[in-house]
Parts: sequence; C-alpha cells; structure tokens
Amino acid sequence: MLKKVKEVFSRITKASIVDEKLIEEVIREIQRILITSDVNIRLVQELSKKIRERALKEELPPGLSRKEHLIRILYDELVEILGGERYNPKLEPHKILLVGLYGSGKTTTAAKLAKFYSKRGLKTCILTTDTWRPAAYEQLKQLGEEIKIPVFGAPEEKNALDIIKKIQPELKKYEVVIIDSAGRDSLNEELIEEIKSIAAELKPEEIFLVISADIGQTALKQAEKFKESIGLTGVIVTKADASGKAGGALTACHVAGVPVAFIGTGEKLDEFEVFNAEKFVARILGFPDLGALLKKAQEVVEETEFNPEDLLKEKYTLKTFYKQLEATRKMGPLKKVLEMLGVQSMPQDLIETSEEKLKKFKYIMDSMTKEELENPEIIKASRIKRIAKGSGTTESEVKELLKQYEMSKKMLNKIKKGKMKNMKALMKRFQLSGF
Repeated sequence: MLKKVKEVFSRITKASIVDEKLIEEVIREIQRILITSDVNIRLVQELSKKIRERALKEELPPGLSRKEHLIRILYDELVEILGGERYNPKLEPHKILLVGLYGSGKTTTAAKLAKFYSKRGLKTCILTTDTWRPAAYEQLKQLGEEIKIPVFGAPEEKNALDIIKKIQPELKKYEVVIIDSAGRDSLNEELIEEIKSIAAELKPEEIFLVISADIGQTALKQAEKFKESIGLTGVIVTKADASGKAGGALTACHVAGVPVAFIGTGEKLDEFEVFNAEKFVARILGFPDLGALLKKAQEVVEETEFNPEDLLKEKYTLKTFYKQLEATRKMGPLKKVLEMLGVQSMPQDLIETSEEKLKKFKYIMDSMTKEELENPEIIKASRIKRIAKGSGTTESEVKELLKQYEMSKKMLNKIKKGKMKNMKALMKRFQLSGF
C-alpha cells in the first residue's frame, strides 16, 4: 500500500498540469489502492467524493500551486479517515484495561505500554488476569524483567476476580496499572462478562482494544462489538510495520467511532508510539514531516502577506521579487526544508551554495533604494558599483540578481499572455538556476 500511494503522489508532482482528467485518474488509483488494502468501501466512496469536490471547486489557497493544493487535499482527507485528532496519553495516575482476542499481541502490548509510561516518570506495574492461556503469567513476567517493570498475577487461581482481590493491595503502590485480561478465539458472552466484572472491580480510566493490523477490515466488527458490549476509550493497533493492510484496520476503527490511541511499529518493546494520523499519512506519502512543512508554508504566506497570484495582477518589480525572497527565507534553511520533504541525497555543496546565494540576494536588495527596487531598469554601472560596495558583494553578483529578475519578469509576461499555463514552471526555473 505504502509504495503504491507514493507512486500516485509522484505522478502528481511530475504532471505538467492539474486538470479534471488528472484528478479523476488520481481518485481512481487511490480507490483501487484503498480497496485492495481492505479499507471500508463506503469510506472509500466518501473520500473520493470529498477529494473530487474540493479539487474541482475549492478556491486555490494563497501560496500553493495547483499540484501542492491537490496533494494537500489528499493529505487532509487521508488524515481524516485515519482518525483526525491525535490521542493525548494521560500522564497521571490511572488504570488501563487491555482487551482483545487471541493473536492480537495483547500481552506484548501490555509490556510496551508499561515501558512507555515508565519512561515518562510514572511508577508502573502490570497485572495479568488471564486464567485461560497456559503460561500467560510466565510470558508476561519474562517481559517485565526485560524492562524492569513488576508483573503481578496468581497463576494458581482460576477466576479473574480472585486474582484481583489477592493482588489489589499491591496495586495501590503504583501510579499506572496496566491490566492484561484474557482473550478468546471470538467475542462471546463469557468473555464479555469476565471483562465487565474486572472493569467493575478495578474501575479503569482507559479500556483499550488491542487488534492486529493484518486483520484489515475485520477490525470494524471487533471494534463495534467491544464498544457496544464493554465500552472502549481507544484502540491499540499492533504489527503495523509488517502489514500492508494497516490502513484497513485503522480506517475500520474510524468507522466504528473508536479512536486509535497507540500503534505498534515493530517487535521490539520500544517500537511503540502514540498514534498520529498526520505522521502516519506523511510516512505513507514518503514525506517525514509533510504536515509541519505545509503548516509552515501557510504561516509564511500569512506573515509576509505574499500571494503568488498577485504576481499576475501587479507591476512586477524588484520589490515584489524581494517579497518572494523573504517568503523563501522564512521557510528556514533549504537543507531543513529538503529534510522535511524526505530528500536526503541532495549534494551538500549544492545546498550550501543555494543558501549562500539567497543570503547575498537579500543583502544586495537591502542596499538598494526604494526607487531602485520599484524601477530596476534604472540600475546601471554606477549604481551597481555602489550597491555591491554597500552590500559587501561583487558587481557580478549584483548583475546576477538583476539577470534573475529579468528572467522572472519575462516568464511572468508569457504567463499573462497565456503562453504558459502552469505557474509551477516559474518555480522550477528558479530551482534550475540555483535559487
């Protein structure tokens, strides 16, 4: 799934224009990927409708090209179907009850969760009430020793409530108590009653359903049944690293109306994190921090009050060019922006040269008068010499800036005359010239 979704986004970035045909092709491809990844069909249809309406009817936001806007729409909608708001763990004394069927990874998750809270300074312990699975206590005890977390249980007892009554005085010494309940092959009345009795006795603040990512859309039935029978505050999805159907399990939880709280990203006990839909989608798209970058870009637009569409409406001067430069600088060093986009192979010398050029261009324009910024055609030999001296640069560097400006102005004139339809071509030209 991850590779295929990346290919769709790569197709958008490589397209010459964004038109209705491209949008429909992208939607069809996204539909195919999600359905084969076991995502709920109704959810896929709703997603397709939203993408189509927004891409065709939504006004282009300031600071974004049509390609970037389409990527932003897909990003926003994928985040929404995967859960939207991020879960905030309770970093205070509380009890957590884990429920789930056999094979979900519940016992290992209990240890991972204990390590998560222990690392955050909370005195944590684990209680197992599983009287059904042979050696359940021994397995959890071994995991507890590995992470130096105490594990309580009474393997000789045959009733979960008897275990709780026997161990309960010890639990009062801890801030976070994680209860690993028994599982079954299926959700039956016996399991429901047992979990209800445990919840009534311990009164946990959190009840998490543990499900494996590889069960795909089947997660919907589990989430709905457990929610209706017991009441859930969240879901923990395990084995998300090895399954191409993680999206199916995650979206199933969204349909069931149960938020995903945590996600297991590997077999090791520290490969466990708070689920963040934005980060998960950015990972799918191949951009480590796409959300942060898009947010930063929007902040730059608001701070500088720079709208690329204004380039087509106003007289294009060095003053306008200066606003572009300011917006670029506010995005942060180019190296950091590239890292946020997931580009790790860019030659270091090229990154440094580009940043240095941006700085010099800024110094040069800071040394110009208001008249020169608004009417750069008046900048001749004597003025170039003065500007170079005032900015601490060379005359050839001043000439290079003026050449860049003239090139940009000519391209904008072509755009205005309809000879170039894609605004992105301008930005590509800047990049090719090292800007």
